[in-house]
Amino acid sequence: MVLHTLNRGPASNSLQQCLAQLSAGDALVLLGDGVYCALAGTAEIDQLLVRGASIYALAPDVTARGLQGRCAGTVELIDFEQLATLSESFARQLAWF
Repeated sequence: MVLHTLNRGPASNSLQQCLAQLSAGDALVLLGDGVYCALAGTAEIDQLLVRGASIYALAPDVTARGLQGRCAGTVELIDFEQLATLSESFARQLAWF
């Protein structure tokens, strides 16, 4: 199980690289411009969800981009404390930027 972080938007190669490595049992935290990948009804969120990983988005980054209420319902919004807790619970982490 791996904790992935993605801080690039949907048009980046980082998303495709992350998708290639993301699998069931993993977790993905979307932060920075990566939160755009959490938007409901987009191909990006569909591609992420089909991998079977838990998907999180950093709430302050969602708010900073005016995306409140626009993220898919399956994406859990988290704060910095919850991000730290997630980081501690995964022995392996991959950052996509």
